[in-house]
Order: sequence, then structure tokens, then C-alpha cells
Amino acid sequence: MKESAWLACGILSSLLYAAMNVVVPMWYEGYSLSSQTVSELSAIGAPTRTLWIWLGALYSLLVICFGWGVWKSAGANHALRALGAVTLVNGVFMLYWPPMHMRGAEFTLTDAMHIVWTVATVLLMLLAMGFGAAAFGKRFRLYSIVTMVILIGFGALAGLDGPRVQADLPTPWVGIWQRIAIAAFLAWVVTLTTMLLRSRKT
Repeated sequence: MKESAWLACGILSSLLYAAMNVVVPMWYEGYSLSSQTVSELSAIGAPTRTLWIWLGALYSLLVICFGWGVWKSAGANHALRALGAVTLVNGVFMLYWPPMHMRGAEFTLTDAMHIVWTVATVLLMLLAMGFGAAAFGKRFRLYSIVTMVILIGFGALAGLDGPRVQADLPTPWVGIWQRIAIAAFLAWVVTLTTMLLRSRKT
């Protein structure tokens, strides 16, 4: 398999995850993109749990393939090689994701593990963007920093609503905050992939 094919998995992974956030909620009657979190689509008892798990596994596999592609194409660029390694590790880590319970249910160990997995995944994303910022020039470095700020800022806003989700209280903006953070990262992956594919052609 050519390196360009491995790298193209970066774009495919972002497109898949974006599509998952559009299509899967259609199978969850009453689900609100603005007031409910992405994790609620795979919550224990959610009607979309099985569908999300299978699509999520495919997403993780695409991330793993992309990470491998970045690693193979890094050459002497050590920061890019580190980016590939972190991306690969994150893809493997996301193959299993402890589920949360639906709103209002008793908080258990799996809910706590879900939070740990979320924090760990975000940290790996930030680490990947940090290596990406170091691997390329000033313009991409600035873009990476802006994306990191968006991811942290809107991720924090979504995190503040965590206790309200658990207590089954209104969270009118949590889905929007979370999806802005996710969209920023997905766009960063697409931009990175496009740069890598273009650099191979030149």
C-alpha cells in the first residue's frame, strides 16, 4: 500500500466522524445536536449505541492507518515522526471506549472511566498538534496553536456541563461547544493530510 493511501486515511477519518455526527443522531428519536453530547449517542441504553460503536471502530482504524502513513513519510523530520507515533497510539487507544450511562442514571465506574478516556484522548490530540506545529513552518504552527486554543476552550465549556448531564438538567449549549472543538480538530487533520500529500508530489 502506497504512503499516499495511508495518508489519505486522515481525510477519510475526519469525513467519517463528521458524517457520524450527522447521520447517527437521525436514528435517535428526540436527540438534540445542540443540547446533548456526542457520547450520549453511544451511552448504555441509547438506541444508537451499536451503530456508533461499529462506526467508531472504523474511525479508529482509519486513524491508526493515518498515523502509520505519517510515520512512514516522516523521513528525517523527527517532530513529524513523533506526530505519527502519537496519532497511531491514539487510534489504538480509541478502539475501546468505556461507555457512559444515559442522563439521570447512577454514576458508576464506567462513567468515571469514560471521563478518563476523554481526557486522555484530548491530551493525545493536543500532543499531536504540538508535534505538528514543530514539524512545519510558521503559518501551520500558528494554525495549530489556534486550533489547540479552540479545542481547549470549547472542550472546557462542554466539560463544565458534565455535572448537569449527569443530573439530567438542561444543557442547551453543550452539544454545540463539544462539536466546535471536534470540528476544529477534524479540520486540522484534513489540513495536515493535504499538506503531506502535496509535499509528496513535490
